[in-house]
Amino acid sequence: MAFSIGILVSFIIFIVIGIGISRKVSSVEEYYVSGRNAGTLLITGSLVASFLSTVAFMGEVGFSYDGYPILLLILTIFNASGYVFGVLFFGKYLRRSKALTLPEYFGKRYNSSKVRTLTAATTIIGVSAYLIAVTQGGAVLLAEILGVKYGVALILMWIVYTSFTTLSGAKGVLVTDTFMFLLFSIATFISIPLIIKAVGGWPGAMMDGASLAARPDLLSWHGITGEGAYMGTPGEALAWAIIMGLVWGFVIAVSPWQTSRYLMAKNEHVAIRSGVIAMISLITLYLFLQIGTSLVSVVNPDIVPSEKVFIWAAQNLLPTGVGVVAVSGILAAAISSCSTFLQLIGNSVTRDLLPKAQEGQLPNKQALKLSRISMFGVSVIILLITFWQPPSVMWIGYFAATLFAASWGPAAFFSIYSKKVTKTAAFWSIIFGFIGVVGGEVLKLLGVTLPIYLHPAIIGFSLSTITIIVVSQFTAVTKEERTFQAHLRKIPVEELDSKEQNLTGRYPYLLMASGILIILITFIFYYLPISKIAL
Repeated sequence: MAFSIGILVSFIIFIVIGIGISRKVSSVEEYYVSGRNAGTLLITGSLVASFLSTVAFMGEVGFSYDGYPILLLILTIFNASGYVFGVLFFGKYLRRSKALTLPEYFGKRYNSSKVRTLTAATTIIGVSAYLIAVTQGGAVLLAEILGVKYGVALILMWIVYTSFTTLSGAKGVLVTDTFMFLLFSIATFISIPLIIKAVGGWPGAMMDGASLAARPDLLSWHGITGEGAYMGTPGEALAWAIIMGLVWGFVIAVSPWQTSRYLMAKNEHVAIRSGVIAMISLITLYLFLQIGTSLVSVVNPDIVPSEKVFIWAAQNLLPTGVGVVAVSGILAAAISSCSTFLQLIGNSVTRDLLPKAQEGQLPNKQALKLSRISMFGVSVIILLITFWQPPSVMWIGYFAATLFAASWGPAAFFSIYSKKVTKTAAFWSIIFGFIGVVGGEVLKLLGVTLPIYLHPAIIGFSLSTITIIVVSQFTAVTKEERTFQAHLRKIPVEELDSKEQNLTGRYPYLLMASGILIILITFIFYYLPISKIAL
């Protein structure tokens, strides 16, 4: 009963926040990019909250529980760096474009409605797939806690995130994302030490986990390998972690649900600071989350499906009050991602596909009304699909995200740094990247075993890169493209404020200090107990 009450109270809070903020939304710019005046906390909160969803708190912790926590942490080192590289090499330039959506940016940069429509279509397809996965994960959790049927939980999830997202747009999403970011961060940092204490305390739980018969090599760097395991040899496991880490680094650097947050920042300095803090937050959260949930194996190695491990721990290993906060945090992560994804889909349908809205010809009130109607319509379609598609939280999410790394990555970075890339090259680059990922996944479904270096994301990214380079050699850059690219490379005068520059200049030191601290924590709490077993 306590878990049900806690969840329902958090739902009511989210809806009330959305309704309250919706009264302050009076323009398209506020609805789409929150008036471009958000501070560091709001941008950071939304960056992390929109990334961490049920894919992280259910799919990935289940993967760690199955025997791969360290492998997932290796992956995280690479993907979290996407925040810093993404904002420095793409995000801050994206903000200079003054676009309201990412497809609008691509349309402006390449002076092409075809490129804009194509990126809008891939946004809608890819983000919809991710939204389906996250919604399903939240519904599975909600059904488990409330003791209701999956369909009922699905409708309840849909009502919550659709209501405040449709009403308040980006402004509401930023505030609720930040609230949810704080909630699931607190839940993680309180619950994980208590879970470790419940399974034997430190260093006993760590030593028991490392020598667990039911999960041999649970805490080794490569995880469980060999016959019947996910990964094959230790070398293949490491290659998978590095490759997927790099892929996800590109996802964070260019995906619409991450980079669109920078369009809402008050200035470029806020965007850069947010990227640094988001990277630190993600690595720290994952360090606690993956190690802690994997150690649940010590007391119960038979949780099925493994995606429920954190939920089981919250209900069975934690004090009731802490458990309620933990479960509410998982649901908050799901809802925050759902709201961000729905906002992106609805915005692209309205702003990038409808001709009058695309050209900015609609009056403000009419554009707002149309945006809300489109967003609601999209949410209904997503709801129907989630009823039809069986839940597969982690793998659908991974597939959807890699679409952007492969198809958008080259076109995004070439748009900033190349004077030779053309609209035709960008168009076909996105198409071939998309086909490469989907084709690779189809081969896997047909039973074709691909080596790790031919992961669908690598196939797509390689095709996309080759295409954009080759086609650019045989097509010409227009004057409009050249002018807009030069505009993006020019630092705006307002970004030269000395106080802002000095403050931002301190953030690299913060990043280095946090890295040293994380290394020390890992050495003391993980390496030292494990090394005693080896001796």
